[in-house]
Amino acid sequence: MPGPGPVHGAVLSPERRAADLDAVAGAAVDVVVVGGGVTGAGAALDAAARGLSVVLLERADLAAGTSRWSSKLVHGGLRYLAHGELGLARESARERAVLMGVTAPHLVRPLPFLVPDAAGRTASALAALGGRLGDAVRASVPGGRRSLPATRRVGAAEVARLTPGVRGRGGGVVFWDGQLADDARLVVALARTAAAGGARMVTGAAVRAVDGADVHVELDDGEALALRAGVVVNATGVWAQRLAPGVRLVPSRGSHLVVPAARLGAPSAALTVPLPGSRSRYVFALPQPEGLVYLGLTDEPVPGPVPDADPLPSDAEVAQLLDTVNQVLVEPLTRADVVGCYAGLRPLVLPASAGAGPGNATADLSRRHLLREDGPVLTVVGGKLTTYRAMAEEVVDAAVARLGRGAPRSPTARLPLVGAAPRTALDRVAAPRRLVARYGTEAPAVAALGSEPVVDGRPETVGELRFAVRAEGARSVADLLDRRVRIGLVPADRARAVPVAERVLAAEL
Repeated sequence: MPGPGPVHGAVLSPERRAADLDAVAGAAVDVVVVGGGVTGAGAALDAAARGLSVVLLERADLAAGTSRWSSKLVHGGLRYLAHGELGLARESARERAVLMGVTAPHLVRPLPFLVPDAAGRTASALAALGGRLGDAVRASVPGGRRSLPATRRVGAAEVARLTPGVRGRGGGVVFWDGQLADDARLVVALARTAAAGGARMVTGAAVRAVDGADVHVELDDGEALALRAGVVVNATGVWAQRLAPGVRLVPSRGSHLVVPAARLGAPSAALTVPLPGSRSRYVFALPQPEGLVYLGLTDEPVPGPVPDADPLPSDAEVAQLLDTVNQVLVEPLTRADVVGCYAGLRPLVLPASAGAGPGNATADLSRRHLLREDGPVLTVVGGKLTTYRAMAEEVVDAAVARLGRGAPRSPTARLPLVGAAPRTALDRVAAPRRLVARYGTEAPAVAALGSEPVVDGRPETVGELRFAVRAEGARSVADLLDRRVRIGLVPADRARAVPVAERVLAAEL
């Protein structure tokens, strides 16, 4: 069992960032990764694991963009089966099994999804069919057969137990998928594991231009620096066109609402309600450990240039989410029940055959990713959080081929992230279960830094904030509250937490 401290070499401390900055300026490296989201962090890890020298440059913070605005799911792609994309569904199921079994079993847990008959018997029958097809796909990939329970029909008593807020006395169908404790925590774990493998991780570093092998960077203190790269990996998601203007993207906004779990009877399963008029799109009420439920997901086209600021749900999206889930609830939710909301932009790739105009059917665009070469820049874009590792593997394959060095095969399917361990070992970690579910084997180190709550009535601790600064690269209040502990998802709680975060930063930096 690992000791109580952070994994050696994986500490993203203020001192480590300063040393990385000194080493990066004027350096020549094999791979420069631009973008500190899940794809960029995954690519940095893959490249470092193959013996390449790596620098990751992120303009803001780890997981500052789309990667922290997901539904926090590691899913097997039932929707892709509905669109006939069997290959994408198998890839999703395979990568889910890798995450749950090897890469991050501490961050991913099985979650039941319930489609009640109250949503219509046609809906629950389709869910049963789709779930069984998903079970068959899962059984066909390595490690998939035993990773989740099978789809089954349940009676009224089970519906009432799993989702107490559902009206009527009908049964329903339960299928299973994976749920992340926190999408941003996955990105931080990837970045720290890459750092342990020798990658230099520099946040607050915006890439302004790539000129041949020269990468020009502006730091958030206004200082400029340059370095030379054998290959530049553009993993900037919806902002990919800034380094690769020829990539054709159709961003889509996915929005979620945050509501108290008590308003839905404190469900233990994800309540799943079909969007009216669709057989492949659902609204999910996803239970969270903090006594909250995330209600999502929308799929709205986003025209025009992509802004740097975080997107927000529109009034129409809020109404759509509430109206859809209210179809099956005894006590309908109102806007007054919404204590927070968030939205992210999916970088959907427009196929080359799509003509000149993007149209607006983003829900029907494939979630396949694109790998494109533009001179020294390799752009990897599209896909989804679940398949980040496969995307990273493909782009590093291309980098290795171009460089003529580095291991030809990726080892990341067999590489646990910091904090990861088999479930039996995690069960023996001497720390609060909530911390184990977020930090894995490092939970004792986090617990030792302080157990007092950041905000009364919430579970997050001051020790987590201290650990975020000392080991996870946090440098600001936003880094702490919006990306390391996620209190920021409830604005009223965030306001109360700001003074505590400021005190921690003043003491630690």
